[in-house]
Amino acid sequence: MLVNLVFALVAALMGAIVAARLRQSMILGYILAGIAIGPFTPGFTGDAEMVSALADIGVVLLMFAIGVELSLRDLLRVGRVATLGAAVQIAGTVAAGYLVGAALGWRPLEALFLGAVISISSSVVFGKTLAERGEGESEHGRIGLAWSSVQDLSTIVFVVVLSALAGEGEGLFTQLLWAVGRAALFLALVASLGSVGLPWLFEQVARLRSREIFILVTAAVALGMAYASSFFGLSLALGAFVAGIVVSESELSHQILGEIAPLRDIFAALFFVSVGTLVDPVFVLGNLPLVLLTLALIVVLKGALAAVLTLLLGYSSRVALLTGVTLAQSAEFSFLLARLGVDLGAVSSNVFNLMLAGAVGSIVLFPVLYGAAGPAARWLERRLPPSPLSTHPDLEERSGKAPRRHAIICGYGRVGGVIGPALARRGFPYVVIDEDPNVVRTLRERGVRALLGNASNPVLLERAGLAHARVLLVAVPDPLATRLIVEHARRVNPGLDVAVRTHSWDEREFMLRRRVGKTVMGELEMALELTEYALQRFGVSGIEIRGIVQGLRRRVDMERPETLLDITD
Repeated sequence: MLVNLVFALVAALMGAIVAARLRQSMILGYILAGIAIGPFTPGFTGDAEMVSALADIGVVLLMFAIGVELSLRDLLRVGRVATLGAAVQIAGTVAAGYLVGAALGWRPLEALFLGAVISISSSVVFGKTLAERGEGESEHGRIGLAWSSVQDLSTIVFVVVLSALAGEGEGLFTQLLWAVGRAALFLALVASLGSVGLPWLFEQVARLRSREIFILVTAAVALGMAYASSFFGLSLALGAFVAGIVVSESELSHQILGEIAPLRDIFAALFFVSVGTLVDPVFVLGNLPLVLLTLALIVVLKGALAAVLTLLLGYSSRVALLTGVTLAQSAEFSFLLARLGVDLGAVSSNVFNLMLAGAVGSIVLFPVLYGAAGPAARWLERRLPPSPLSTHPDLEERSGKAPRRHAIICGYGRVGGVIGPALARRGFPYVVIDEDPNVVRTLRERGVRALLGNASNPVLLERAGLAHARVLLVAVPDPLATRLIVEHARRVNPGLDVAVRTHSWDEREFMLRRRVGKTVMGELEMALELTEYALQRFGVSGIEIRGIVQGLRRRVDMERPETLLDITD
């Protein structure tokens, strides 16, 4: 066991380094490591059963952590587009996968597993790419996160139903009904007892102020709930995932996740390495057309279906396209379902290799596809007919009601949503441009002039009265869209006062070169606020504090903060 553990961890480390160098997901590196020590490649061959046994712990901890990260509040906030859209997308993708599998002559259960595997997307994969681009809080980012949460929840159904269908014996309907009943009983017990008992348990442990005890209790709960689920005939992974969902509503969920993260990362690496040991690269290369077909189901079919559903649910073409691309990949749960099929004997090694190759290919392609999606979305938005919410009768020049000397607020989320009411209290006119149709409808019901779409679209800016505006407030989280908005505003209305929200020093410097009147970067403002508070605690007078903060702000305008090593002058 020690030899296999050492080689598996070293292989995972080398694979992770390669993936990091290539700016790819760590999952890809771990699977490549598994292929390297697997029985289908020369060199050291790990004991697949031993590595798999260690990986079972990784599955439990990984599923528990995913459950803790799943936010039901975020899911409810996005609402219909995530629940209805994801439900239709999952059903459509499963049906398509089943039809393709049946056409290829696979057994019905194998075809169902294919549909289940390709229907799931991962927030881990797209979350990293969006965060690197400063688009984590974008409209399509929020929709994608909630959408993938519904997909995560659907895994519970997949595990229960597919495990029942893979069972031996007569009376398929009876077996399925019995499996669903056991799962429902387990969920009811965990939801009723765990929602009260688990938060109370963690609160009592937290009072001891012992990090070691807190880690032990967290691991014991994750593994214990996984073990308890086996008494109901359910998988270990399902029990851990449900326990994580229950714990996610606790006030200590962030601490729980933080403490278990190191254990999760180590053993999750072993899980993906164990998945890689089952891959036969020779078979994959010899069946490249089938691999490309599987990849097309994940990227093209699932992505297009998600995009169309988002568009039909009232969002702009830009948000719809970016949401589709965001979900056009596979990750953790896809690998879990594929591995479940192998363990149950329902999926052959050849079909497993096709599933895995398609899923890995979608992860590799995702950053490239997402990078090309932004320009394509802007091109598409300018050529499609406008949505009824992208125009407003009071903003038409001929109506006589078009505002003058007004404010334009681009983005009405947590930032823009504070600015609007402040202007309204003083009776100052303003126009809002936002990508969320629910926000636009709500604002219009309150008598606020609001337009649906991406504010980087010049047509929308012109409809908002850019040429006659007094101030432009850009509060969108997309750095590229912010640049496009500012550059168009400078061409149309050179004397316009502009204030923007930025996320990096490079963006801040770019905006200052464009003569933007105010650039607000969250990290900088937090640093200055904390500095002011610290000086107050040391008894520095208010006048002196204001002088120090103003001096720091002036110096930051000229230099990056890492160069401000001496502020005594």
